[in-house]
Amino acid sequence: MERFEIVETTERLRAVGPAWTGLWAASNALVFQSHAWVSAWWGSVPDPGRRRLRIVLAWDGEDLVGVLPLATTRRRGLRVLEWAAKECSDFADGLLAARAGADLLPRMWAHLSAAGGFDLAYLSHLRPEARAGILARAPAGGVRLRPNHRTEQNWRVRGPVPSGKAWFDGQPKKTRQNHRRGQKFLAERGATTARLLAPGEALDGLLAWFIARKRAWLAANGLPPGLFYADGSGALPAMVRVLDEAGLLRVFVLECDGAPVAASINFVQGETMMAFVTTYDPAFERASPGLVLMIDYIVWAFDHGLHTVDFLCGDEGFKGRFGTQCLTLGSLMGARTLPGAAAHLFDRGGRGLARRLAAHRPVPAAAPDEAAA
Repeated sequence: MERFEIVETTERLRAVGPAWTGLWAASNALVFQSHAWVSAWWGSVPDPGRRRLRIVLAWDGEDLVGVLPLATTRRRGLRVLEWAAKECSDFADGLLAARAGADLLPRMWAHLSAAGGFDLAYLSHLRPEARAGILARAPAGGVRLRPNHRTEQNWRVRGPVPSGKAWFDGQPKKTRQNHRRGQKFLAERGATTARLLAPGEALDGLLAWFIARKRAWLAANGLPPGLFYADGSGALPAMVRVLDEAGLLRVFVLECDGAPVAASINFVQGETMMAFVTTYDPAFERASPGLVLMIDYIVWAFDHGLHTVDFLCGDEGFKGRFGTQCLTLGSLMGARTLPGAAAHLFDRGGRGLARRLAAHRPVPAAAPDEAAA
């Protein structure tokens, strides 16, 4: 029989590190579910007073056999339960040992539901194969979770591809021309190099440049800075350090006369490269340096035997331009208290009202090109 524990303090989170890391390594899970990742997030959140760890552990004797990495945050007066490190993680899930039964996660969820400490649960970023998907089908014994209408798109370039050149040659003619045109534009302004940073190469200067460019772009587009780019935040360097120490980090940079023009912080697990965060210098926007660098690291990935390049969450146009597969990431929601039930009902009702209004909205006339398609 397993015994369950709910981690609520920084000290206890630190103490269970070795056991959690061992389970993570044995389960072949993504870095987003690792102890190092969750700890780095917890150590860099700017508002710890509004948050509380609610990490459920399952122990079989001295062996850790299950982890549900959760935390609460205050939102409009409600205690909302969500994935720990949600702001930093594109995919979320629990961890289970190979010998754990299929009913372990539901029993861990029931334990947390009984312990309380939250009004509303919202578990997002669930891939179709996520273990935590079972919580929507779990038998009675915990807060009932229903599929929620909020989803995320996940674009990826799927292989296998014989080589980077074979992939590039298979792209539309316009794409190949734009790539060469961007390279030419940059070359006219100085010596241009696209490279992968060497292991151990200093990152502090590049990260400072990266954060400054990203912060300026978000401000210019009226977007909030988020955890990574808020003033004084050390979150992005902390997460990059986790990737580096795990041996997963791959940083690609496009330089002109030795100065960065675009950079992409990626990581590799298994046969997949994941494009984590990317930015560019708007002074070189005419060259589309972000797209030039993207093509370069996709070519690198297939040249080095990788099977997939994953663009992670988001439905930005450039991802669909290159992506060959699109997955929908689901979410679950459930209420534990009356205030949580009211919020859940409002969320579901508002969605239904939006659908009814859309059904009665007149359909605009098609443009000539659309009508002919």
